Amino acid sequence: MALVDALNADTAIDGLLVQLPLPAQIDAASVLNRIDPAKDVDGFHPVNAGRLAIGEPGLVPCTPLGALALARLARPDLAGLHAVVIGRSNIVGKPVAQLLLQENCTVTIAHSRTRDLAGLCRTADLLVAAIGRPLFVTADFIKPGAIVIDVGINRIALADGKSRLAGDVDFAAVAPLAGAITPVPGGVGPMTIAFLLSNTLRAASLRLGER
Repeated sequence: MALVDALNADTAIDGLLVQLPLPAQIDAASVLNRIDPAKDVDGFHPVNAGRLAIGEPGLVPCTPLGALALARLARPDLAGLHAVVIGRSNIVGKPVAQLLLQENCTVTIAHSRTRDLAGLCRTADLLVAAIGRPLFVTADFIKPGAIVIDVGINRIALADGKSRLAGDVDFAAVAPLAGAITPVPGGVGPMTIAFLLSNTLRAASLRLGER
């Protein structure tokens, strides 16, 4: 807490983030809430979450911003699309749903208790997978031509004792059906880093009274 306070007060610092997860003895929520919302480049502070929820300017979580940017590359105007977001975390699921609402999508948030999840996903023009379950989304989930944004990043053990990274989407099975699809690795991950830098620049600009 003392370190966060010191960084909050340091006028040479424009962006501050806490790498999660923290050790078990540290309350992550208390630490995140201690960050100055104006320096909260991860967009996790309740003030910034609230601003996003009501459509006011603020710092938005980087991974949802990256996911939205990739969706816009596939289709610049997302208005009117049915977007299904699998996952309801505060880090990705909820904020990406809010961003898609601002794009005038019709948004459904699905999760582990959703009935007929595959059937629901087949109605999606835009599917965002953010659940942390490797290769969970198969071809049976996909509407032909849908935009598929895979936010998951999971490590799968291989028979030779090595491992590989995989997303929440079974890329090989889904890619032939999708109109556009992001890979793992190399998709949303690099965009997260790019928008972290973008948020830091925005925080600096706001501090200087610029827009």
